[in-house]
Amino acid sequence: MKTKTKTFDCVEMMHREASRIYEETKGMNVQEELAYWRKRHTQALRELSATRSTSTPAK
Repeated sequence: MKTKTKTFDCVEMMHREASRIYEETKGMNVQEELAYWRKRHTQALRELSATRSTSTPAK
């Protein structure tokens, strides 16, 4: 049986991003953290909308 070299590790990516978010939000109070997540949510919606408007429709 051949072993396959991973090109992408989902668990490693999740841990890396969780660490990044922790570093960005540590020391924030609850209100600041809520504002952080609201801002990130708005950005994600904008990015999704832009991606959808530029992609070709599926047949």
